[in-house]
Amino acid sequence: MSAPLNRPPASLCILRLSAIGDVTHVVPVIRTLQAHWPETRLTWVIGKVEAELVGDIPGVEFIVFDKRDGLQAFRQLRQRLAGRRFDILLHMQIALRASIASRLIPARLRLGFDRSEAKNAQWLFCNAHTDPHPRQHVLDGFFGFLEKLGIRERVMRWDIPIPEQARRFVDAHVTPGQRLLVINPCSSARLNNWRNWSVEGYAAVADHAIRQHGMQVVFTGGPAQQERDYAAAILAAMQQPALNLVGKTRLKELLALIDRAEAVIAPDTGPMHIATTVGTPVIGLFATSNTWRSGPYLSQQWVVDVYPEALQRFNHLRVEDAPWGMRVRNPAALDLITLEAVREKLDQILESAQQLE
Repeated sequence: MSAPLNRPPASLCILRLSAIGDVTHVVPVIRTLQAHWPETRLTWVIGKVEAELVGDIPGVEFIVFDKRDGLQAFRQLRQRLAGRRFDILLHMQIALRASIASRLIPARLRLGFDRSEAKNAQWLFCNAHTDPHPRQHVLDGFFGFLEKLGIRERVMRWDIPIPEQARRFVDAHVTPGQRLLVINPCSSARLNNWRNWSVEGYAAVADHAIRQHGMQVVFTGGPAQQERDYAAAILAAMQQPALNLVGKTRLKELLALIDRAEAVIAPDTGPMHIATTVGTPVIGLFATSNTWRSGPYLSQQWVVDVYPEALQRFNHLRVEDAPWGMRVRNPAALDLITLEAVREKLDQILESAQQLE
């Protein structure tokens, strides 16, 4: 593909299965397509969990691919798309599973990442590629697909529907009129991929929010036992009471809860990006990953970023010399995040909110 399209396509399919944060980055791409090509039929092949968050966006056909079904997931996708052919496929995931699934999506134009970014041989499954734009945020990389199609403007709007049931869930747990802080302390567990700040740090900043700002603090997270245990340890270390909803919220309920909050504190994880979709400021805690690649897109000014220091100390590299997205594989990197830095960011967010009232 050497030139932009000369007319809007009749149909376009997006393939992005996971994860939660990356799926939220796709939503502004969808909104831009809807604004630029309103007559184009949009289809999104998406993971089952991720569809719980965004699968009710109007004007998009969602086809769920549940990786837990193994080979059956591929059979179901093939059956669902039998006899169909798209004008364009945006293959926006480099995992091999996604690339195999892409072969079951008939399309004339199969657009994937630039070869320098197309890990796991993704480029072999595509007949066109985005232009190279090294060292950019993941969300910007997704917009590279639209740029290749000739769409330059961006509609930075999410508007993920929040059902009334989710609003009622929040009403049942949150004190009306009280300032709300949501802390999602854990990232998903991955081998040698440390992102979670200390129990003591979370406990101390939560106590500070309650004592100094009169906030209600709510802890959120997934149902994994590790996350439940982590939250229990934080609450045990606190001097003030807080609400523990770890493992107790569905994604829409989490969205509604974060929408109600004045601020969110989280490491590099999905709920951090959910906050971006509703405009809630996020204090992202970054030590082992690069915030300029995967941080909260609209809250970079609130990030506590010790990644450059950690990269220098443990990998002996400067950010500008390291491969983009390089991880620091040392749990001691999290110790570089200080209570004072997190507390200061929270104070600044709350003071800014008061000045706008």
